[in-house]
Amino acid sequence: MQAFEQLGEAGLAGRGGVAGQHPRPGVPDGSGGGGEQVLAHGFSCGCLAGVQLDLNLLTVLDALLEEGSVMGAAERLHLSSPAVSRTLGRLRAVTGDDILVRTGHTMAPTPYAVAVREDVHRLVRQARAVLQPARELNLGELDRTFTIQCHDALAASVVPVLAGRLQERAPGVRLRVLAEHSADTDDLRHGRVDVELGGARPQLPEFRSAVLGHDPLVVAMRRGHPAAEGLDLREFAAHPHVLVSRRGRLTAPIDDVLAEEGLRRRVIASVATLATALQLAVRSDALVSCTAVLGRPLIDAFGLITHPLPAESPAAEICCTWHQRYDSDPAHAWLRDQVRAALEEITAGR
Repeated sequence: MQAFEQLGEAGLAGRGGVAGQHPRPGVPDGSGGGGEQVLAHGFSCGCLAGVQLDLNLLTVLDALLEEGSVMGAAERLHLSSPAVSRTLGRLRAVTGDDILVRTGHTMAPTPYAVAVREDVHRLVRQARAVLQPARELNLGELDRTFTIQCHDALAASVVPVLAGRLQERAPGVRLRVLAEHSADTDDLRHGRVDVELGGARPQLPEFRSAVLGHDPLVVAMRRGHPAAEGLDLREFAAHPHVLVSRRGRLTAPIDDVLAEEGLRRRVIASVATLATALQLAVRSDALVSCTAVLGRPLIDAFGLITHPLPAESPAAEICCTWHQRYDSDPAHAWLRDQVRAALEEITAGR
């Protein structure tokens, strides 16, 4: 439990790729023509390899077929006419077709050019969609499952608010919440978890982290506890304690503070979840140190009371951690914004 461990821790073929063995114009079928494989609509594999075909050829071809002239294509692409003319020469070499031919004062497309016009336009449009992905997020059409990993106090406090925000704004989004592991895993690295929420910042540069807020520490106890009226450091040390630690640690930074005062507390249990620790506190005089805001739903659910921690201690950080692969993902960025907004909503109403 990371937050509480501060206490203890298109192919150019278009329609079919290789279409089979076909003779190129002017080359007889059979061994005399070298048996070249030709892509759909006559794109020769041999020619493609020879000229290292790239998307620029398709872009210029699309402009030529749309404009019907070298000059018109050049203006559309913001290139010079000689540059487009040279590219038209490359296209003719690749396809074995003239593409555009002069008819008086204008240029007319060849039958081959007419046949591939729609395919070329579709391929260029698809290529642009791949290389220039849309960054605008349509929440009404978003269909995605987000996985969040966090300790039970965060799950009890943040997740209900977060789930409500997601359903209100993006009904097609599903939220999966996983408990913390007792040891570190590769779930975040391999995309099995989208976001980790807790109190630890990542150490590796491949992970990103944002501090969403800070939560002060309190001591929870049952109603009618001997220390219910107030708690100083000496009385704090005199009562039994239950620690919350996903790794099962039996000490926390507060023990160093006690040692400086010549005091030592007795830890009777270390448990992985706040809910388990508070249940022990309900049935005994055990004290549980936890965060005030995130722990409040569970503290109230068990009918416990709290007092401030009787020692100077920094508030626990609340961190959101994700893998760098999601830095430019609009949906993931929106999720992180919603997590932050949910936490702000909780802290504003404390």
